[in-house]
Amino acid sequence: MKMPAWASKPVLSAALLLALAAGGARAQVADLVSKTHFRVCADPANLPMSNDKGEGYENQLAELFADQLGLPVQYTWFPMATGFIRNTLRANKCDVVMGYAQGNELVQNTNHYMTSAFALVVPADGPLADVETLSDPRLQGLSIGVIAGSPPATHMARNGLIGKARAYNLTVDRRVESPALDMLDDLDRGATDAAVLWGPIAGPLAKQSHPALKVIPLLKEELPPRLFFRITMGVRPGEKVWEHKLNSLIRRNQDGINAILTEAGVPLVNDMGDALLGAGQ
Repeated sequence: MKMPAWASKPVLSAALLLALAAGGARAQVADLVSKTHFRVCADPANLPMSNDKGEGYENQLAELFADQLGLPVQYTWFPMATGFIRNTLRANKCDVVMGYAQGNELVQNTNHYMTSAFALVVPADGPLADVETLSDPRLQGLSIGVIAGSPPATHMARNGLIGKARAYNLTVDRRVESPALDMLDDLDRGATDAAVLWGPIAGPLAKQSHPALKVIPLLKEELPPRLFFRITMGVRPGEKVWEHKLNSLIRRNQDGINAILTEAGVPLVNDMGDALLGAGQ
């Protein structure tokens, strides 16, 4: 049955109102980004990534981006634990998180600026110095440190390495507890035989304070879960203009980003996670 002309007007009006509301919401989101500061959400005690003294490599990345934007850096400090995004980025106290895994639903991801992998950490002069996979028979019966609930734990269980594993807490307030530091300290003093740790943590910590340890990125594990991740910056959902601006900065400053990460000791791998960056390219 044909509807009278007037019958469609409320529908059109409702649709128009929804469109206007959506446009207004987008404008409001865009307006949240500071025009006077590069506002960063960060953990005040999360070395080697960040701290409130500016000593982490994410602090250096923030300075690089702020310099490119011609703005000073302004931090909102909050421990990288439960509620971090809710209390910082989503509370509009800052505009970017410098390091966030691609695909995380709590933030809108920029393009990735680095890819890295979990790594096996062993004494550099010991019998495990050339081990490249968690299925290597030489790891059997050894005490291996691992962050509880992290992806490598699944691989360790599959290979029968969990029985003697030493687990360290995953989510902590770094102002009072440092699982990664404890893990490497235990390995250095011989309380464990090896450790499995996220490369961007293991590499810099070993370079800074554990020179007797060797960090071996786990690039040859073929079964899931994957052990390499692409790292982005996180912004608020809906902030497409801001995301695009950061994407452009990442693209134009990739060499500088890589230089900061390499100097820090971060093991950089290719986007497929199967070779060190530059190896065989």
